[in-house]
Amino acid sequence: MMDTLGRTGSAHVPATRTRLNRAQIAGFWGAWAGWTLDGMDSFVYALVLAPALTELLPNSGYAATPANIGLAGSILFALFLVGWGLSFIWGPLADRFGRTKVLAGTIFMFAIFTGLAATSHSVWELGFYRFLAGVGIGGEWALAGTYVAEAWPEDRRKMGAGYLQTGYYAGFFLAAALNYTIGAHYGWRAMFLTGALPVVLAIIVLMRVKESDTWRRAESLSHGAARRRGPLAEIFSARYVRRTLIAAALLTVAIIGLWAGAVYEPAAVIQLAVKGGATKPEAARIASIATGVLSIGTILGCLVLPPMAERIGRRLTLAIYFIGMACSIALAFGWAFYLPDGLATFIGLLFVLGFFGGNFALFSLWLPEQFETRVRATAFAFCTSVGRFIGAGVNFGIGAMVLHMKTLGTPIALTAIAFVIGLVLIPFAPETRGEVLPQ
Repeated sequence: MMDTLGRTGSAHVPATRTRLNRAQIAGFWGAWAGWTLDGMDSFVYALVLAPALTELLPNSGYAATPANIGLAGSILFALFLVGWGLSFIWGPLADRFGRTKVLAGTIFMFAIFTGLAATSHSVWELGFYRFLAGVGIGGEWALAGTYVAEAWPEDRRKMGAGYLQTGYYAGFFLAAALNYTIGAHYGWRAMFLTGALPVVLAIIVLMRVKESDTWRRAESLSHGAARRRGPLAEIFSARYVRRTLIAAALLTVAIIGLWAGAVYEPAAVIQLAVKGGATKPEAARIASIATGVLSIGTILGCLVLPPMAERIGRRLTLAIYFIGMACSIALAFGWAFYLPDGLATFIGLLFVLGFFGGNFALFSLWLPEQFETRVRATAFAFCTSVGRFIGAGVNFGIGAMVLHMKTLGTPIALTAIAFVIGLVLIPFAPETRGEVLPQ
């Protein structure tokens, strides 16, 4: 029996794993490295937020008070998320011109503007560069996830999604290591300069990684009404609109919760360490270690998720991860943050938060299964981008609450509510366990 997308629900994959060829391996590592450097560039901002704004706020006519740093940090991160939200433009380009060329373009863009952030002389310049870096960074996830789903054989692509997602959090770990070494000795500008290195990777991707055969076949067959309508219009047709909106809503939930916790985690650790008697340089190093703990937890969560989703289904797996996120965010920021000596407990909970933050790996696996090849990159890019706009608004709200309540913990803890909303939405998403990737 076939569903509305022409997929056979009873399809089976081979009992033995298909051997990956050289092109598939090279393509994966190109996408993984791009995702790693993407994660590094994203998290560099969180790690250098305080020292960068301490220097740039006075240059912009504002006092570098903790309240102003918190508010300006929220505004700049919101601008970054708006840029990330606009990255949906890469999806239609990839559906039209291919995955690898456009993937290289996204890497090139976020690398150049992350590097230029090192030249900032005011918060306005830093905000402008972070906005444009966000446009590039947002496209990398969608295109890398789409490429691996299409290039890898059916019996390997699900674990491939989990492996790919580890790259982003390996980037967190890399950012923490760079902050512990380069950042601690040479300052925040040197940290942003390291973000320019992915330009080399973009050139390698463009020249060495081959386009997926799945996209080539779809491109050769694509014509007529589907081409005239365009992929962005197609994902809002009667055929796709429900799954498009539900997927976008679920990703919005994940973005709000994880980014709130991850972005403010270094600042929270620094506050707890200083309160415990550490000097500011020592507190910065402790924050780097805590980020490493968060990253290790998330990498493990990404690796556990694909076999779990194959065993119990996509929807139930996401529900378990959302419950874990809600509990760990509430406990870390709403409870451990306020303990008299809560630093160790807080860092321990960051590992748990990181593990369930691996829920993003499910979307790398699940989204490609919901859309055909000719609209897959557009759907992936839209669903992963639209939540950034809402996340930007939430960050403005968090900044305002931090300023009003004069505390960091409670406003972040309240983002756990988003995951409760997500649990209500999950039953409306399609269950694709056991189905092959639609062509």
